[in-house]
Order: sequence, then structure tokens, then C-alpha cells
Amino acid sequence: MVRSISILLAASVAACAPSGESRGSVSDGRPLLVSAAASLAEVLETLTAAYEQDTGTRVELNTAASSALALQIIAGAPVDLFISADLFQMDRVEDEGLLRTQTRVDLLRNQLVIVVPVMPAESAVPADPAAMLASPATMLNPGFQRIAIGDPDGVPVGVYARSYLESVGLWDALRGRIVPTRNARATLATVESGAVDAGIVYRTDAASSDGVRVVFEVPVADGPAIVYPAALTTQTEKVEAAERLLAHLQSPDARVVFTQAGFVAPEGQS
Repeated sequence: MVRSISILLAASVAACAPSGESRGSVSDGRPLLVSAAASLAEVLETLTAAYEQDTGTRVELNTAASSALALQIIAGAPVDLFISADLFQMDRVEDEGLLRTQTRVDLLRNQLVIVVPVMPAESAVPADPAAMLASPATMLNPGFQRIAIGDPDGVPVGVYARSYLESVGLWDALRGRIVPTRNARATLATVESGAVDAGIVYRTDAASSDGVRVVFEVPVADGPAIVYPAALTTQTEKVEAAERLLAHLQSPDARVVFTQAGFVAPEGQS
């Protein structure tokens, strides 16, 4: 599917290339460095591969927890474009004077889901693969002894998960069962391995995996607002190239790819 999407994007991305600029001149020097939340890794690989092919602009992806990426930028990493999985980490970088604030946009939204391993050895979850938890309170059941979430003290997906569990009055009861991980994809991998009984991940990560199944979707209206802001950094010496890439990531063609991966447009955007 990745290959077919890349081919589909080829013609549309070519139209974004600036007129009169040769492919060779665009690709001279180091590639654009994009630091992006781990939950965006797969979809950005697809989008940037097509973009590279059709514009000649080389793009290097650095994906990790947004908290780690923010610290890297603050420490002086030569990042051109930062895409965070939450507003707080982007605000941290902005507060240090390291963002080109006029370029900042809300790029995407996401949703939390509770997942379990496809074939858990012992679980309180019904064997029926279509079965869903009646509510997140079901995790109080003794069958849920280990629950993976991102580090709730800094990793966005973990911060979101903690915020949600607090809002429904479950955090204090479940905190002793929490297994923190370093980022969204690590949470997913921990559940896939069967090392835990359940996990709280992004809907998009769950959709990309054959090793987990969703047993509860946090209603968007009840859950935290999961927003992915993006902006150029003040470190970039490739302002025009980074602006073109950011513009492409907001284009209708890129939106199709993001939607296929399970992301949704920010409020007020179609």
C-alpha cells in the first residue's frame, strides 16, 4: 500500500516544486532534517519518500518522543522542521526562542484507544475478537495487572493517557499497574509482545499493527485534545525548502495519506 500511495503522490508533489529550480540544486548540501513524533514515523516515511523523488529535496526523518525531540532542539540540534505530538513540547521550544513562530500550524489530530495483544496468554478481555470493553473501568479487573502507556511525566501519548484516566477517576487506582515506555511506538510494541495485558495508544498506531486489537475507543469529546503542531526552527538555514515541505504536508494530497493512516484534520479544517 505504501508503494501505491507513493506513486499516487508523484504527480501532485511534482507540481509543488518551484519553477526554474533544478533537481540537482535542490538536493545539494545536507538534507532537510525533520524531527517528528514517533507516532508519525510510518506516514511521514511515505510522504517524504514521494516528496524526495519528485522535488529532488532530500529529507531525513528523526522520529522519537516529542519530549526528547524538544530537548534535542533546545540543546542545539540542527533541525529544520519540528512536528510534535502535543502543544506543550512545541511551546517549550517556542519559549526558548527557537521557533519561526509565523510558520507554526496545527497539522493533525489523533485519538486514544485501549488495545490488548491479539493472543494474550491470560486476559480479562473476552475471547471474542469483536468484543469491546464496556468502559475503561474494566481495567480495574484483576486480569489487567500490567498496562503500558508512554511515560506519563513527559511523553505526549503518556501525558494524554494519564490525563484521560484522571478525568474518569481511574488514575489513582491504576497507577501501580502502569508500565511506562519511551514513546508511542514503544508502547505499541510492548503490547504486541504480550509483556502487558493492555495499553493505551493512538488510534493510528493501533491501525498500523496486526499484533493488537482495539477494545475501547476513547470518545473524542471525552478525551484530551490530541493536536500535532508543526513549525520551522530558527536553526534552519533552508527556510524556503522547509516551508515548501510544510506546505506540502498541509496539501489535499498529503491530507489523503494522513487520513488513510487514521489521522484527522484539526478543528476548522476539512
